[in-house]
Amino acid sequence: MVQKIALFNHKGGVSKTTTTFNLGWMLAEKGKRVILADTDPQCNLTGMALGEGTEEGEERIEQIYNTKSNIKTGLAPAFESQPKAIEAIDCIPIEGRDGLFLLPGNVGFAEYEVTLGLAQELSGSIQTLKNLPGSINYLFERTAEKFEADYILIDMSPSLGAINQNLLMISDFFMVPTTADFFSVMAIDSLSKVLPKWYRWAKSASALPILRDADYPFPDVTLRFLGTIIQNYRIKNGKETRAFQKWIQKIEETVSCKLVPILQTNNMTLPKGAYKYKGIQDTFTLAKIPDFNSLIALSQEYQTPVYALTADHVNLTGRLLEQNLNKQKEFRLFFSNLADQVIELTAAYAVSH
Repeated sequence: MVQKIALFNHKGGVSKTTTTFNLGWMLAEKGKRVILADTDPQCNLTGMALGEGTEEGEERIEQIYNTKSNIKTGLAPAFESQPKAIEAIDCIPIEGRDGLFLLPGNVGFAEYEVTLGLAQELSGSIQTLKNLPGSINYLFERTAEKFEADYILIDMSPSLGAINQNLLMISDFFMVPTTADFFSVMAIDSLSKVLPKWYRWAKSASALPILRDADYPFPDVTLRFLGTIIQNYRIKNGKETRAFQKWIQKIEETVSCKLVPILQTNNMTLPKGAYKYKGIQDTFTLAKIPDFNSLIALSQEYQTPVYALTADHVNLTGRLLEQNLNKQKEFRLFFSNLADQVIELTAAYAVSH
């Protein structure tokens, strides 16, 4: 059975898309079948996976969108009252990595926000809109079956709208990417207020007979917190600079002292022993990943993770090439460890649950 993992933070600029792509590639490298679901109307994940930096790339993307399904067209039968059922998306294989597929985004996906919001009020309009709250989950499940996927990684937009509420609550697990700054601390504090409300809504929705018996049933709520990822900080002499150390510490304190206790109260965490057994400390930090610097631009240009770039990609020689290769080895280790944690935590919970 597929495991749906959301990468969510309503603060923008925390490298959700980069993390989704690099983690998905590593999971596939470890033998898992992975679908990258681009649910952000900005479509950055789709651009990164397909390559939009050249005229040829733009033409290829246009051709794909003219012939392939995407998140919006896949949901159109429900949201646009089309006389056909939702079917699995025809995902696009990612070049260079077997077992990795893209469920493309669509700028127009945001058009469904208002209608979905009305349906999720669970008021008198629910009879007319009963098929909407469960439609995204139905689409994901059918697509996962078609591609025999082990994981769907969901790259979410930076918002607190109805679509994100739905996406998070139909997921099995979630991670919170952050950057080492004041605004990430604010975002975590905000999530501690928002997530319990969303969870209570989802529990109510899953208990409503009208939604359980819909053509696209709203699922039981199984969401569990995996942890945070702290990124984009600078390294000096092998350690985080003092300014970044300060914000990393504040993020970890806010997560462990504020967010996690609230999630535990609302049954949104794994069993306490699972985190420690898998080497995750009381900070609930899955990974600390420093700034990619120039590697990120090359990664986007060649639609390849930062750790899989070749010497031809980086176009350097001598000492500079050696330094770059050492950085790539570090990033490979970061994402390899992160992928192992994801595999172990999700597998252990699936067995124990």
